[in-house]
Amino acid sequence: MTIDQAALQTLVDKDAIRELVLLYSRAIDRQDIALLRDLYTDDATDTHGDSFDGPAPAYCHFIEGSFPYMPYSGHHVCNHLIAVDGNVANGEVYALAYHLIPTRDGGREEDFMAVRYIDNYRRCGDGRWRFSKRVVTYDLKLRRPFTGGGDLGQGERDPSYAECLLPSSAAAPAAEDISSGHSCSLLATDSLLGPTGARPPLGGH
Repeated sequence: MTIDQAALQTLVDKDAIRELVLLYSRAIDRQDIALLRDLYTDDATDTHGDSFDGPAPAYCHFIEGSFPYMPYSGHHVCNHLIAVDGNVANGEVYALAYHLIPTRDGGREEDFMAVRYIDNYRRCGDGRWRFSKRVVTYDLKLRRPFTGGGDLGQGERDPSYAECLLPSSAAAPAAEDISSGHSCSLLATDSLLGPTGARPPLGGH
């Protein structure tokens, strides 16, 4: 049986893009700013509803500032439609986002949102796909008092940092973006899920 190489490459690309989206959830929920920054092309933009609209580096700075106020976040990816055209692609991601946030009276409340990420992706010179543009819609919002419990984030103590490892050869130097010439810095890491250096307390957005 003859294998359609173009169709096979499309499947490989779609799988890589799905992993990119999962790594975004990982970066936000583990509060891994180094990983988050590496998921965008240098010229990327991010529009998060009425919360933020601007270049990706400024978005990462904005998110980092919100972390101390969110002891827990969980971004759970659902449907993900992807269309690939060579070195560019686009997609629509449905997701359920949970946040634990403080109230004015010193309590805590659960912030739940059903969201969609309308994405543009681009393949970089190192072969990795990154976000070139994200537009987020807040399709449903719900807030209610939080009376539950749980680990609520373990920071560097999270077991995934010790258990999910890549060979040291996974790290590689920066490469040029195929489509635009922008530099796409590779994530230098010995972990599948991000750098293992110091990071602030867990939170998310």
